[in-house]
Amino acid sequence: MSRFGLIVNTGVILLFLQSAQGRICSIAEFGAISNKAADNTTAVQNAIDACSAAGGGMVYVPAGDYGCGGLRLKSNVSLHLEAGATLWVSPKKEHYEQGNRFLYAEDQTNITIEGRGTIRGTGQEDLQRRRGDNKPKPEFRVGILRFMRCTNVMIKDITVRYSDSWTFDLEFCEKVYITGVSILNNYYRVNADGIDPVSCKNVHISNCYIIAGDDCIVCKTRDNAPCEDIVVTNCTMASNATAVKIGTESRSDFRNIHISNCVIRDSTVGIGIYIKDGATAERISFSNCTIETIRKPELVRESLLNSIYPIFVDIEKRDPESRIGRIRDLTFSDISIVSDNGILIQGMSRPNIENLVLRNITLRVDRGFDYSQRKKHVGGSTRTTEDRRRTEFARQESYATLANIKGATVDHLQVWIPEDVYDRFPRAALSLHSVEGADLSHIRLTSGGSLKRAAIVVLDNCRDGFLSSCKALPRTDVFLKVSGDKTENISVLGNDLSQARIQVQSGPEVKKTEIRR
Repeated sequence: MSRFGLIVNTGVILLFLQSAQGRICSIAEFGAISNKAADNTTAVQNAIDACSAAGGGMVYVPAGDYGCGGLRLKSNVSLHLEAGATLWVSPKKEHYEQGNRFLYAEDQTNITIEGRGTIRGTGQEDLQRRRGDNKPKPEFRVGILRFMRCTNVMIKDITVRYSDSWTFDLEFCEKVYITGVSILNNYYRVNADGIDPVSCKNVHISNCYIIAGDDCIVCKTRDNAPCEDIVVTNCTMASNATAVKIGTESRSDFRNIHISNCVIRDSTVGIGIYIKDGATAERISFSNCTIETIRKPELVRESLLNSIYPIFVDIEKRDPESRIGRIRDLTFSDISIVSDNGILIQGMSRPNIENLVLRNITLRVDRGFDYSQRKKHVGGSTRTTEDRRRTEFARQESYATLANIKGATVDHLQVWIPEDVYDRFPRAALSLHSVEGADLSHIRLTSGGSLKRAAIVVLDNCRDGFLSSCKALPRTDVFLKVSGDKTENISVLGNDLSQARIQVQSGPEVKKTEIRR
């Protein structure tokens, strides 16, 4: 049986619990005072140490404002922030012995951070994300949490505001559960990521609300340590960079990553995969998500203005000596998009993306955007290795561009575009470049006017392609355009293209025998 004791001291009720499960220690019991300007680091750390020494328990933070420096969490200890409690993160470098994170743990197990309270960081001001903001980065910036090689980690229900660096930095951890958390960083502050699982296994992130000046949720890998078995569901995110990201740090593999039922809004890139360091990314899916790209692009830095994508997938070599990575078994399904920019998925010059599926994708274009200066989203440091790919496919006049892929299924892709936007920017719904083994069906672009000056589907230097179950709408000029002297074995069967002025248009370099109808 548990034994409860109730202690009243100077008007503060302290709850003390001694049981087989451990004890509850209020930080007030160890000398913490409600004053955001005070240094309560020693008091809170002593409470953590006492719980640990007792074999585990809860460190209780009652309602109030508590200034605090860096803390080291320990096994079997739960940090509970009561509703109305705020831990104010100290900006002073001398208050941190373990680097630049407010909460730190290394090689620990069974750690919990929970409650309806708040952790208030130091990154409230704008930094290098608004147009014209070139102020230098501070020398010392504090993130909220870094856990190294920890197991059985739970972060639940808390609110974090204004982290000045990565909010939750999880490196080589296993069995991580993050649910009901709100991360509300400055949307215009660089490096203010949300959740970063780095070479982690068995991570579940659910029911979170994240606003970030950098990536919201980003999986990374380091040498010989994959990132695998990651589930993200029921989250709402807004990012000045990429809302859900895999890479760019990609020295080991990514496997079994599944993102579903998420709302992504006001993001420069909605979903992004960046393989730069030789990793293989496989068995990755995104389903039942809505994506709205950035609403006020005129406010962000010019480097971001021409790199807006609802979905962006890219393989490149970070440096000339880097290994070439690959992506396989990648699925996007039931995705609803609002954007003035299109999707770009591109491998390198040889097909190193295999088995790509896009199914039930709806893209509603709400305004025009000029592609003439468009370029791929770099998403991290890189040296020039294949410069033409920075713009070659990014500037294709299309709302879904796929390049250098082996095995692609596109089923039920619909693009809705206002008549005035189409008149200024006539673009294809889908264009494929050097794609082998494409299976395309139910492709449609709908506008209020005539669909002239641009084909609905473009195939350039593709082979073994199959187009079926498509219907040309009235006033369609060209439905399918085929080009490239490497074109081979294109089948156009089981369609109703009778409403198009030109059903299939092929360039003079394309052999007539390579298109079967």
